Amino acid sequence: MKYLEKLKAKWEVQSNFQLAIIFVVFAITGSASMVVGKYVRPALGISEYTMAPWLFWPLRIFLIVPIYQILLIITGTIFGQFKFFWMFEKKMLHRMSGGILFKDIKETTKL
Repeated sequence: MKYLEKLKAKWEVQSNFQLAIIFVVFAITGSASMVVGKYVRPALGISEYTMAPWLFWPLRIFLIVPIYQILLIITGTIFGQFKFFWMFEKKMLHRMSGGILFKDIKETTKL
């Protein structure tokens, strides 16, 4: 229980219910990104049967990341948590880009 309180404080979440919704959104988005990727990969010609594993797996990961980002915002919005997930995305993209994207994000943002 102590861990949940720390997480609520870090993410600036008000209730256990909101925290549960956030966990559900992460779970749905992870599963949905794999399902969507399953249908997008063949359309782009990315197949484990026609490519070497050293090429297939990096391409698959490179494809899943943007799908996950988009679905996270969409799913978070459906569950009424757009503000949380938009800040989460901005912070993640800021870190992944080496500070190039979303320069207005302060490192003091708790997400």
